[in-house]
This record gives sequence, C-alpha cells and structure tokens, in this order.
Amino acid sequence: MEGIPHPIPRTVEEVFNDFKGRRAGLIKALTTDVEKCYQQCDPEKENLCLYGLPNETWEVNLPAEEVPPELPEPALGINFARDGMQEKDWLSLVAVHSDSWLLSVAFYFGARFGFGKSERKRLFQMINDVPTVFEVVTGTVKQVKDQPTAPNNNGKNKSSGRMQPRQSEPQHKAVKMPAPKEEDDSGEEEEDDEQGATLCGACGDNYGDDEFWICCDVCERWFHGKCVKITPAKAEHIKQYKCPSCSSKRAKV
Repeated sequence: MEGIPHPIPRTVEEVFNDFKGRRAGLIKALTTDVEKCYQQCDPEKENLCLYGLPNETWEVNLPAEEVPPELPEPALGINFARDGMQEKDWLSLVAVHSDSWLLSVAFYFGARFGFGKSERKRLFQMINDVPTVFEVVTGTVKQVKDQPTAPNNNGKNKSSGRMQPRQSEPQHKAVKMPAPKEEDDSGEEEEDDEQGATLCGACGDNYGDDEFWICCDVCERWFHGKCVKITPAKAEHIKQYKCPSCSSKRAKV
C-alpha cells in the first residue's frame, strides 16, 4: 500500500515524470532487486501487490484499505502465483500487469485533472516512446512502431509469429492465410477461402487485427488467444503450441 508523500502530478510533463519514476522502480524490482522482490512475494502471506513509487523505488505490500483507493491498485495476489510457475514466467507475468497498472495510474491523473484529447494523446506518445516493463524484463524490446517488420520474424517457426506486435500481424496472414484486402476483389470463391482460413478454430469468429491470435503447430489452425486461454505473455515461453483438440488426441494415443 503506497503512502502519499509525493507531490500530485497535474500537467502532462508531471504525469509522465511520475510514470517514469514508477516504471524505474518496477524495473529495478524485477531485475537488479529481483531476489529481494521474489522473497518478499511469499505465497504464505496475504494478497500482495508490487508498487512502483515516483522516486524510482518499489515495495511489496498489501493493497489499500480504503474503497475506492486513492490511486488504481496493481494486480492483487501476485505472490500466490509465484511457486506455480517458473521464475522467469512469473516475472514476465508480473511485468505485464505492472505495465497495465502504470498506464491506469497515468490516465487516472489525466482524467482527474481534465486532460483534453490533445493532452491525452501527447501523454500516450511520451509513454509509448519508452520500452515497457515487460520488454525490459524479458529482453524483447521491440522496434519503433513505424518499422514494418519485427526483428524476430525471419527464419523462425510459427511460435515467433505469435509474439510479433500488432503491426506485423498481416505478415502472419501472408504466411498462413490470405490477406483480406487483396482477396476481397478476386471473386466469391477466393473470399470463401479467405473466410475459412481466418476463422478461429474454437469460436468460429473472423480474424481481427486488434486481437491476439495463436497458431497450433500441429493442425495449423488459428485461435483467439482468449478462446484457448493463452496470453501474449504465456505465448512468449511456448516453443511449440498444441491446441486443446490436438493435445487431447495425443493424450488418447
């Protein structure tokens, strides 16, 4: 639970500096101070949160008691998952939730102090120019988003395609499925083929550019990550993904 001796940011620059301080603290907790952080996240204790503080420090503590809290709260109960997975996977999971928390705090301040559209856009651009906690912790800092291709997209199996940022998803479709815009004008038969190739193997819905997808390395069908309960963080550590159907078939054999 975070004390509030720190000045409350009120401008875009002040909110961004607050963001940078909290981010630096979280990165320190998950890298240079990782052993200390890991030990403090004892699964035998109550629900714990990892807080990044504006002065570039961090703390593991219980959530705020007041409801609603002064600030948005980090992910609750990170200590309970610690012993249920490998340390590397656990740190990646905490890093993803930390990124989400940092954004929520920054835009909480923006909403509280009436940031307009241009101010919110400028704040996001400033935040987007620095690597995420997840990227720093896992060592997968991505290219600037204007780059058309991602660094790990050549000579890799489908597992590398799963983890590329959203702008490179059309490349996935070029490998495994037709590109929608090019096929629409080619006739009904090609359109049908495209629809068949871009349907989720679990729910049957069409491909969406703003959704995370994952391809089964056995049957080569594509699935919404949410339909097979796979997040981008989990996919980062999967060398060969098998969908639920292929996994059950192998178990029967």
